[in-house]
Amino acid sequence: MPRNQASKPAKLLYRPVGLVASVVGGLIASQLFRQLWKRATPYGHAGDDAPKALSTAYPLKQILIASVLQGAIYALVKTITDRGGARLFEGVTGKWPGD
Repeated sequence: MPRNQASKPAKLLYRPVGLVASVVGGLIASQLFRQLWKRATPYGHAGDDAPKALSTAYPLKQILIASVLQGAIYALVKTITDRGGARLFEGVTGKWPGD
């Protein structure tokens, strides 16, 4: 389904919407990752935050798993919020902000 091509003014008007969508998406992704990490860790570490890259208390395998999970969640949420923001913008203006 082809979309209406965005004009230059429409793209400029979309920038604040896109910025807000990105910030909201980052906050949602962060909270979602924290909750999933707490559920995925054994009971002895249930209160712990995810390991950081330079943490010596965790094995490399666990650090890599946390990193991959965090990246996948961020990418998924970012895609959903970006697409939702673009659809909202299109509904209001009649112009698709991308392409």
